[in-house]
Amino acid sequence: MTDQEEIETRLSAVWGAPVSATVPSALPGGASRQTMRFTVEVAGRSRDLVLRRDLSGPAGAETMDLEAKVMAAAAAAGVPVPELVDSGASLGGNPYIVMSLVEGEVIPRRLLRDDAYATARETLAAQFGAIAARIHTMSPDTLGGLGRQDPIAALRALAERWDSPRPSVELAIRWLEDHPVPAVADTVVHGDLRNGNAIVGPEGIRAVLDWELVHRGDPVEDLGWLCVKAWRFGSALPVGGFGTRAQLLDGYEQVAGWRPTDAQLHWWEVYSTLRWVLICRQQAAVHLEGEEDSLEHAVIGRRVCEAEFDLLLALGLTRPEKVEDTLAVVDAAESETVGTGAAPHDAPDADHLLAVVERTLARGELGSQGGGGYLARVAANALRIVRRELLLSAEVTERHRGRLDGLGFATERDLAEALRSGAVTSVNPRVVEAVVGTVRDKLLVANPAYLGRPDAPEES
Repeated sequence: MTDQEEIETRLSAVWGAPVSATVPSALPGGASRQTMRFTVEVAGRSRDLVLRRDLSGPAGAETMDLEAKVMAAAAAAGVPVPELVDSGASLGGNPYIVMSLVEGEVIPRRLLRDDAYATARETLAAQFGAIAARIHTMSPDTLGGLGRQDPIAALRALAERWDSPRPSVELAIRWLEDHPVPAVADTVVHGDLRNGNAIVGPEGIRAVLDWELVHRGDPVEDLGWLCVKAWRFGSALPVGGFGTRAQLLDGYEQVAGWRPTDAQLHWWEVYSTLRWVLICRQQAAVHLEGEEDSLEHAVIGRRVCEAEFDLLLALGLTRPEKVEDTLAVVDAAESETVGTGAAPHDAPDADHLLAVVERTLARGELGSQGGGGYLARVAANALRIVRRELLLSAEVTERHRGRLDGLGFATERDLAEALRSGAVTSVNPRVVEAVVGTVRDKLLVANPAYLGRPDAPEES
């Protein structure tokens, strides 16, 4: 049967009345979960619904079933979620959930900039805090299948599976170990509560989405994840780019009846930022390990240093500082050099060819249909990285070699392993300076503008 026919059969059984459905159409979503929209007619009533499927097949049935149970429990706890209509082990051979369609916006950049959401932005941080508190009222003992890992062990497992030993990661893990926070009773933890995983209307949050990372653990984890700098999308406000930590904690306290300390929130913010570094490496591995020949995932590999920089900011080891992009200097002089080829070649030279392809892609003149415009911009970013590396490679390599030589190490891996073993200390100023310097140099090539991105503003 087609998806349309299976949907009609399933929902006719659920509602006890004949159902007709439109052909499902794809919505934007992740690689492992497929999301599709369709409309049904039943008993003279029209309803817009969403089909969500785990494309891993039968292997994903257990996690999809858990997600459905958690969504139902969340609704009972007062958490805004789409209405759960149906779920099961196989629709088109894959486990699935059918839920109501909730209209609204999920794209963070629109939420942070469009006038339609100006009123919502004033209260979103507090709303997220209150919603997190409601999630945490759910008892993990009533939801079988919720696993719990030691947080630092989970990070170490991510690092060892997806990354080479990395000094910044070792610095952060050591900091987390050296600054423990009081244990809190386990709750249900959403696991991916952030800007981009909620449907928002002009009045505020309408529904929380994407429950596949739900687990049991410390409730402050959800709050720390909300504060990761990656979810601010260029804004200086630390909670999703729309609010302050104080607003987040105010909203949480109002519902939960208790308030996490600043130290607890900071620990989980550092933890979550480190987790994001490792997730970025995991995403890059999709390309690097041959799972998919993906331009987007390849470029992510070179932009992991953005997350590393955020980690160093969260640890208080560096500050934002605006720097000039070396390409700005080169491009400003382009009119004087474009006519000169590198002998024996004719003009234009190699950098000019790269530059004109980059600008063409950035303007969206290629691949403007079917989502190609986004990939064209990714390609333009890749070319900018290549150009900067060609221009800066010698001096960046020399500085990197000097840092390692000064510490007596042959490679970054050697330094990372020495940090892990305790052979060098994470508070050694020369070690910290070397790690910070390397991350900043990587950003000079990958995305120099990121070095000037504002850190979170001071809060009273």
